[in-house]
Amino acid sequence: MNTFTVTGIRRERRGKVRVSMDSGSALTLTLPVATEAGLREGQALSPAEIEGLKSADRLHLSLNAALRFLGPRPRSEGEIRVRLSRRGFDAVAIEQTIARLRERGLVDDAAFAEFWRENRENFRPLSRRLMGLELRRMGVDAETVAEATGGLDDEANAYRAAQRKVRSLAGLDYPAFRKRLGGFLRRGGFDYEVVNRTVDRVWQEKAEPQAKT
Repeated sequence: MNTFTVTGIRRERRGKVRVSMDSGSALTLTLPVATEAGLREGQALSPAEIEGLKSADRLHLSLNAALRFLGPRPRSEGEIRVRLSRRGFDAVAIEQTIARLRERGLVDDAAFAEFWRENRENFRPLSRRLMGLELRRMGVDAETVAEATGGLDDEANAYRAAQRKVRSLAGLDYPAFRKRLGGFLRRGGFDYEVVNRTVDRVWQEKAEPQAKT
């Protein structure tokens, strides 16, 4: 079997290491991968070992990219796959990265779907249908989506959403109020009947204090 002898190891910028070989070729690795491999001058490397180093380096870079992507908030597996694919990582590196993240408990679509539901309910209430569509677009499977959104109450969420919006509608007459709030709720995915009941309820509650004065 042909082997290649390491003739030089040079530290480069941005945490890279250049490994020169007697064939005239060179291999660039990230410092952690090169360090873990224990590379040294005079070491003989087989083609399979060189490919193993390249694979380990791709995994290291892919995992770091995924961890940075996870920094701001939890992500679904689908989001991570799309992100890594767009960054140019191959399917093998992506699958290995997802497996490592699972091992560390950093990716879990069921937990992600619960997080997304709670986040939406607290900050931007949506209909069950629209929330399900959001999760599906992020790659969460239908069964997990159904479990996460099964207990949602569109009436309650529409009212909660309306309560957040109503302050910006002060001073409007009923037709303008109905148009603005109704449009807002429809964009949240709520159906016609839920929107009508919610608009009427909020308008009546808004008018009651005025009637008492």
